[in-house]
Amino acid sequence: MSKTLFDKVWDAHVVRKIEGGPDVLFIDRHLIHEVTSPVAFLGLRQRGITVLYPERTFATADHNTPTINQHLPVQDPLSANQLRALEENTKAYGIRHWGLGHDKNGIVHVIGPENGITQPGATIVCGDSHTSTHGAFGAIAFGIGTSEVEMVLSTQCIMQPKPKKMRITINGDLGKGVLPKDVALFIISKLTTSGATGYFVEYAGSVFEQMSMEGRMTVCNLSIEMGARGGMIAPDQTTFDYIKGREFSPKGADWDKAMEYWETLKTDDDAVFDKELVFDGSEIEPMITYGTNPGMGMGITHAIPDATQVAGGVATYEKSLGYMGFREGDPMIGKKIDYVFVGSCTNGRIEDFRAFASLVKGKKKAENVTVWLVPGSHVVEQQIKEEGLLDILTEAGFTLRQPGCSACLAMNDDKVPAGKYAVSTSNRNFEGRQGPGARTLLASPLVAAAAAVTGVVTDPRTFIQ
Repeated sequence: MSKTLFDKVWDAHVVRKIEGGPDVLFIDRHLIHEVTSPVAFLGLRQRGITVLYPERTFATADHNTPTINQHLPVQDPLSANQLRALEENTKAYGIRHWGLGHDKNGIVHVIGPENGITQPGATIVCGDSHTSTHGAFGAIAFGIGTSEVEMVLSTQCIMQPKPKKMRITINGDLGKGVLPKDVALFIISKLTTSGATGYFVEYAGSVFEQMSMEGRMTVCNLSIEMGARGGMIAPDQTTFDYIKGREFSPKGADWDKAMEYWETLKTDDDAVFDKELVFDGSEIEPMITYGTNPGMGMGITHAIPDATQVAGGVATYEKSLGYMGFREGDPMIGKKIDYVFVGSCTNGRIEDFRAFASLVKGKKKAENVTVWLVPGSHVVEQQIKEEGLLDILTEAGFTLRQPGCSACLAMNDDKVPAGKYAVSTSNRNFEGRQGPGARTLLASPLVAAAAAVTGVVTDPRTFIQ
């Protein structure tokens, strides 16, 4: 029987099928951080049970970490307690822990791939919705709740209903200045934030085949923002080249054996999806959001649409524009901004900083803009320095911060003040997501760079020869 890529990976991990209920799914890799794990470990202690396979769990500190002066004690009491709890819990149960100051520390969805923990055909979970990032490698990866974190720690399994299957195919050539972030925001703008609810998405077509692994991770990261359980891309030579030689990747004969399996991980020609969508890559331009969910996005040269053109109800739409201080028919280009944030599990990799630096090179930061450049890991931070990008950024008036989730979410010191506008390369623009009253415009690193040097929303293509 023909199978999709998703079917092949899912079915290979089913331990038990419950009639009329969920599947019991074996989990290959479990990633944890300081926010969603403390209560799970408390549950283990209260029930007097241990972690079944501690070697399959990897812990890092990222959500609550400061991005300056990480050598000093964390000032916020709640953050300090959670960081301390992660250190103590991982030590007690024999789990690897990469805390502040560790050379492998960074955002959980950045350090997994760069250390070879993320591999094709694996099942990967984390108490974080953007675990879908790891699907870029042909893995089934999704976020789970705290009670499920406890379930995986204790049994290495999870109970999940099998999602429906969707394939999104994009062929054609991307235009000048269009990055993977734009592709993802374009898809979400077409589907809305609920358009893929109940589905696991496979991305196919030449646009994704030509993307780097960093680009594929950005796309899969944002799968959750259109309601999908996760997203995945079939592994290919680009995938294998990225994985080979990393610390936790197979070596020698194990690599050869793994490759035999990985090369089978593709959708069969006559496999059937529950839903198919096809787009033309040439239609995509640099994107920007104008509202309070990731689906409220448009090409940067467009005007904010009328309520009659938008699904979800006039009252909700007007409330969103009211929060943002925008009006129907407004152009986005030229709108003054106050903050720029480059980072997060969506765009905190070396490719994102290369893009940002390529545009700001030889220019100067706009005086009215505060810019936070936050690498996703110490590995990325070191790459920025070794490739000479830090010199370009410094010359242009920018400073580099230390790794962490930073301004993606208001869980640490990097909060955008109320009423201020931030062009952000992160994943969510909900009310208050980057700080109480903060107004977020989601965009690519190139759009962020153009705003950082002009002080207003700017089409990055005006700077690209």
